[in-house]
Amino acid sequence: MRLSRFPLATTKETPSDAEIISHQLMLRAGFIRKLGAGLYTWLPIGLRVLKKVENIVREEMDRAGALEVLMPTIQPGELWKESGRWDVMGYEMLRFKDRHKNDFCYAPTAEEVITFHVRQDIRSYRQLPINYYQIQTKFRDERRPRFGLMRGREFLMKDAYSFHMDAEDLSREYYNMREAYIRVFTRVGAAFRAVKADSGNIGGALSEEFHILANSGEDLLAVAEGGTYAANVEAAECKPTGKRAAASAALEKVSTPGQKTCDQVSKFLNVPLTGKVKLLVVHAAEGQPHALIGIALRGDHQLNEVKASKHPKVKSPFKMATPEEVQAAFGCETGYLGPIKCPIPVIADHAAFEVADFVCGANENDHHLKGANWGRDAEEPETADLRAIVEGDASPDGVGVIKFYRGIEGGHVFQLGKKYSKAMNLTVLDEKGQAVTPEMGCYGIGVSRLVAAVLEQSNDAGGMIWPDAIAPFRVIVCPIGMDKSEAVKAAAEKLYADLNAAGIETALDDRGARPGSMFADADLIGIPHRVVIGDKSLATAQFEYKSRKAEKAEMIPASLEAVLEKLRG
Repeated sequence: MRLSRFPLATTKETPSDAEIISHQLMLRAGFIRKLGAGLYTWLPIGLRVLKKVENIVREEMDRAGALEVLMPTIQPGELWKESGRWDVMGYEMLRFKDRHKNDFCYAPTAEEVITFHVRQDIRSYRQLPINYYQIQTKFRDERRPRFGLMRGREFLMKDAYSFHMDAEDLSREYYNMREAYIRVFTRVGAAFRAVKADSGNIGGALSEEFHILANSGEDLLAVAEGGTYAANVEAAECKPTGKRAAASAALEKVSTPGQKTCDQVSKFLNVPLTGKVKLLVVHAAEGQPHALIGIALRGDHQLNEVKASKHPKVKSPFKMATPEEVQAAFGCETGYLGPIKCPIPVIADHAAFEVADFVCGANENDHHLKGANWGRDAEEPETADLRAIVEGDASPDGVGVIKFYRGIEGGHVFQLGKKYSKAMNLTVLDEKGQAVTPEMGCYGIGVSRLVAAVLEQSNDAGGMIWPDAIAPFRVIVCPIGMDKSEAVKAAAEKLYADLNAAGIETALDDRGARPGSMFADADLIGIPHRVVIGDKSLATAQFEYKSRKAEKAEMIPASLEAVLEKLRG
């Protein structure tokens, strides 16, 4: 591509509303332009990168045996009502009515639509398994769209859906897709980690996220140093030790006027936070004998609301009790609650259950209890994993110690089970002619987000540093004084033509810009290899070559073979 014919719109200034490096650089380099909140237009040079990522995703999905389809972005509301998700999705789903007053939505995902089509076309076990995928625009009406492509409202996504006769075959395809994702993220040049995850409103029993590791990531990951365990903190397990010391202290009620928080009580009574048990009150699930339920946590731990909302006795979506509801149930303020003589059922987190001689609220304003013990002073409670994991915890699998990292979610794989196929009455005939409900899997990659995520890892003070596989061009030829030197012009034109003939995507900077301007633009847009041609170097039959990742340039023979050797590098 001749840059004189290419609308390269670079700028030195960093836009004031761009908060993270990928957003800043993509605007400065003219890759994208903002149309509205969370809405971006891809300009020609940015689109080249997006298409390369898209093609890698497509190649690996095809290699894994998935079949490409293309579904509408506008979906009938009746399908979402059939699955039960029309109201569950909340305000992120853009809903509207057509001229006939029928409900529609702009697709945030496509489980309902693909299940509808399979219900029409797939009749027999002989037609399964099958995996359909598409690369299509999605829309989610983010409350606070920010960080450019990282949290936009409209984005390009690869979503795939598989259907199976049994859970064993679903598991096989899940790991087939997982391996395909590993190949995708490796090919685009990302440093990534697959982590256990919560399935959220997509559903299913098993899911993993693929995270690009970056300090700007919104997700916090729990990774075992010295081990292989990795999970999103929302899904990270906290295993019980199974150990609890015997009771050794007498139960004693003490006055703690105005001491409501764990920190205040700990300092006032001179006890460590690890020796305190706090009680949180939440709404119970429908059908439970009490409207409220207590959750006991160790004083230094925080509740993991995602874990709590999955407990069968806890209301989902999760909801804390109000101060008024607590006052009505306990007759005291929230800062003085405890599990001793508790008027509602209690579930204890594993770590809280393992504390002996603990301090807790006395269920009386301005008073706490010391020397409290499970079994002796309070009934042995039901236990569950309810707390948020913390750095320094032992890995759940027993190998290594947990450390936190930041990550950008680029992909997610789910074992959905029968959530959608059952809700939408999808059945196929098995070998015996009996109608059975297929198992489903779901597999997504944020294609446009992946571009930005890679850039969060690959940049320096000069701008972008694209891996060869997804760079807008692999090589840029920079002729110095091309308009004044026939020798430079001839050498630049020949190298440009030879590289393109060899299948190397090459840009020729024939704009007549000064060397400093040419080099700054080449660095900003992140072209991996730069070849400079000038009269001085040609006099010694040499080109100046520089890798985008290198600090200094070097001289190489003025030949196509020498340049190709550097590219093979």
